[in-house]
Amino acid sequence: MKFCIWFFAVFPLCAFAYQDCATMRHIPDKEISLPEIIEIGLCRNPRTAAAYASLQSARFTKNSAHSYYLPSVSGHVGANRSHTEHDDWKYTASLSVSYLIFDFGKRESDFAQSLAIYRAAGFDYDETIQNYIYSIIGAYYTLLNTDADVVAAKSALTVAQTAKDTADKKYKSGVVAKADVYKADTTLASSQLELERARNNREIAKGTLLNALSFPADENIKIKDMPVLFGSDAESETVDELIKIAREKRPDLLKAKSQTNAAWHRRNSAFLKNLPSVSVTGTIETTDKTADGMFDNMSVKTRGSFGVSVSMPLFTGFLNYYNVLSANADWESTKYLEQNVSNDAMMDVFTAYQNYKTAKTVLKQTETLLKSAAESERVTSGMYKVGRATMLDWQTAQSELVDAQKQKNYAKYDLFVKRASVALAIGDIKSGLKNDRRK
Repeated sequence: MKFCIWFFAVFPLCAFAYQDCATMRHIPDKEISLPEIIEIGLCRNPRTAAAYASLQSARFTKNSAHSYYLPSVSGHVGANRSHTEHDDWKYTASLSVSYLIFDFGKRESDFAQSLAIYRAAGFDYDETIQNYIYSIIGAYYTLLNTDADVVAAKSALTVAQTAKDTADKKYKSGVVAKADVYKADTTLASSQLELERARNNREIAKGTLLNALSFPADENIKIKDMPVLFGSDAESETVDELIKIAREKRPDLLKAKSQTNAAWHRRNSAFLKNLPSVSVTGTIETTDKTADGMFDNMSVKTRGSFGVSVSMPLFTGFLNYYNVLSANADWESTKYLEQNVSNDAMMDVFTAYQNYKTAKTVLKQTETLLKSAAESERVTSGMYKVGRATMLDWQTAQSELVDAQKQKNYAKYDLFVKRASVALAIGDIKSGLKNDRRK
């Protein structure tokens, strides 16, 4: 398969064509294409909005890690009065500055950990977006499939009505027995029932899509059909090539790698807590003392200090020791989880690839089956009218035609979904929306 790799940009959800989509009360009253539906859904869906908020939280946490490289400044002001003979007031103001100049790389590990967590959150957001788009694709093509089934059911009802009228005429002419009329009535009633079932399935599919777009399920929606123009033999990517793309693009794989990286830096940071750190400090303090409520310039005193301090934990009740062991175990766990995610992802790609290949074959077979069933029904109906076939023969041909039409409808839209499954499996869902227009 030849997929054009399109990155799904991680941008705020308002950057879409329908800029007021978040405040929409009703679905637009026009035929909507799949890309337009996705844009509306992404703007309105609470799950993707929550994922974006989580991403923002991780970004701010990452930004706060820059404070490790900046000095710490604190100020203090105070006033106190001692109950002595003179009842003097004493006012103080101080400013303290502290800056970490060396800690054996602990703050670098802390910052790298925050950065890895932020990247993992970004990949998690991307995965949420892609999964949501895939659910929209499935609901969209399910609705198109049920639309096609309604059309097919109406066509079958027309054929059944023709058979009923023909049987009535032939019975009145004395050519056939009353049993043919009963059989035609049964087929007509069955066709009417199938039409009602098809309409019901369509309503359910419509409600599912509207619910995914955060609209009431009882509204109406018009969607555009899309021709099956891909699935040709020119699509030549092998499963190995798709797996290679998945390793580079699939969000859950990249998230697992970032989580492993974060765990590695967390383990390092826990170990480095046991090593000394060197800081420089400076303080300046001003004191103003008054007596009998009178301000005296001679009472103002200013002093300052500067120093270098070295701190190192000597004994923490084994807290740091067990923290190191815990962080190391956590790192080991995330490595195995990353390997498990990788194995599952490769299996997803292989399964989606095989299903897509099968879907292409099935579509070709159903096209052949439909042509054959349509021709069989046409010939059988003609033979019945001239008395060379029975009503049972015609009923059988009609039933085979209806089944063939349903299989063709399902295979057509299933091919779209299976293609999207491959795109989702390799982490590039937008390639599943792109038509291959080669014949």
